[in-house]
Formats: sequence, structure tokens, C-alpha cells
Amino acid sequence: MTELAQAARLARVDLTLIFRNRTALVNAVLLPLLIAGALASNNIGGGTAGIPASRYLMTGMMAFILIFATFMNLAGFYTARREELVLKRLLGGPASKAAVLGGSALGATVVYLGQVVILCVFMAAVMGTGAPADIPLLLLGALLGAAFFSLLAMAVSGLSSTGEMAQIATLPVVLLLVGGSPVMLPQEILPQALRGVTEFLPMTPIVEIMRTAYLGLDYIGTGHEPLGLLERWGAALPSLGVLAAWIVVAALLARRFFRWDPRRG
Repeated sequence: MTELAQAARLARVDLTLIFRNRTALVNAVLLPLLIAGALASNNIGGGTAGIPASRYLMTGMMAFILIFATFMNLAGFYTARREELVLKRLLGGPASKAAVLGGSALGATVVYLGQVVILCVFMAAVMGTGAPADIPLLLLGALLGAAFFSLLAMAVSGLSSTGEMAQIATLPVVLLLVGGSPVMLPQEILPQALRGVTEFLPMTPIVEIMRTAYLGLDYIGTGHEPLGLLERWGAALPSLGVLAAWIVVAALLARRFFRWDPRRG
């Protein structure tokens, strides 16, 4: 059995466990959608960065919910499985290290992509945004974002002794990444010096790529003008480059800090 097939088999197992575990189901699947729904139901008026504020916010939420399904969920999942010796038992079978870790990340990514589809349907049917302007670019941004947060979750899990501690350890990272990104507010309102820093935070390119892909407008630059197909991909290249660099950093951190043996006992 190839590593990809092994990872897919383990991903199916993880998805089954998520939907059987009420806590995981609420935290990883339902809570992000409830937050997005609550924000949408507030009937936010006015405009933000050239579009209705509600559309700006909801397109940011597509990136924001990555944190729940991948980062926070996987950090606790990897840690709990390591401490319970599940990871060691899986390695004792036919599965490779890449398949064991990749299977969980694949399962979490499937959950996240399902959430994105739900938000897209909601925005098109209820908010009148229409279908995403560039589905391939939207999917690429989502997949690269999931890869980054999955790798970062591996690094955090290696520094944590319990699943609960791992999820707590993700909170400062979440506050830093989200607080400095254009999830809810445009970066134009920030001082120029601060904006220069936040542009290179990993959440910023994810939001920029997905918002530009969905709306078909330039939310990577400051003009927010309509873009054609090739223009969208050309505009996204700098953000894709920044995100790719962060994926490499996250991979190095995961390699350095992730551990297979329990921290206690």
C-alpha cells in the first residue's frame, strides 16, 4: 500500500472519530460555522474596503476558520495520540511516519474544505455574492493554508504534554496571527510601519488570496479593482510566495519539535 493510500485510510478513520466525538465535532466543525453565522446575522451595514462590510467579513472568515479545523484541532489530536501511545502503535504497523501524520492532516483539511463550501453556498444564496470568481485560486489558498497550520500544529504538539495544553498553547499564536491580519479589518487603517510587518504574517496572504479569489477584486493590493483571470493569479504571486516561505518555516519547526514518544512516563 502506498503512503498516499495509507494516509487516505487513516484520514477516513480520523473523520469517523471526529463525527463520533461530540467535543471534537463542536470545536472543529460546528463552532467555526456558528461564529460565522453569528457575525452574518448581525446585519453589519456600511462598506469596508470598497464592498459591503458583511462580505468583507465573511470572506475573511473563510480563512479564519482554518484555525479551528486544522491548527487547534490537530495540535490537541497529535498530542493526545502521542501520550496515549497511539502514534507508536500506528508506526508498528504498515503505516509510515508521513502517512500517520499526513492522514490526520488530510482528515482535518477535508473538514475545513467542507466548511468553506458551506460558507460559499451561504454567501451566494443568502448574501447574494454569487459564486466564487476563481475557484482554483480559492482552493489553492485553502490547501496551502491548511498545510501551514497542520505543520504548525505538529510543532506545537511536540512542546505540549497533554492535548488540553496543546490547545491552550495555540491561543497566543492565534491572537498574533489573526490580530495582525485583514480577517475583519483592512490593513489600510494600520500605521504604515505596522502594516509593513503584518503583511508578512502567515494569515495575511491566506486571507488576501481567498478574498481576491472569491470576489474577483484585488485585495492583495490597495486598489480593490476588478481583476481578470490572469491578473488575479499574477496579483496573488507575492502572497503565494510569502505563504510558501511560511510553510517551509513551519515544516522546519515541525521537524525540530515534533516527537513520537510521550513527554511523561
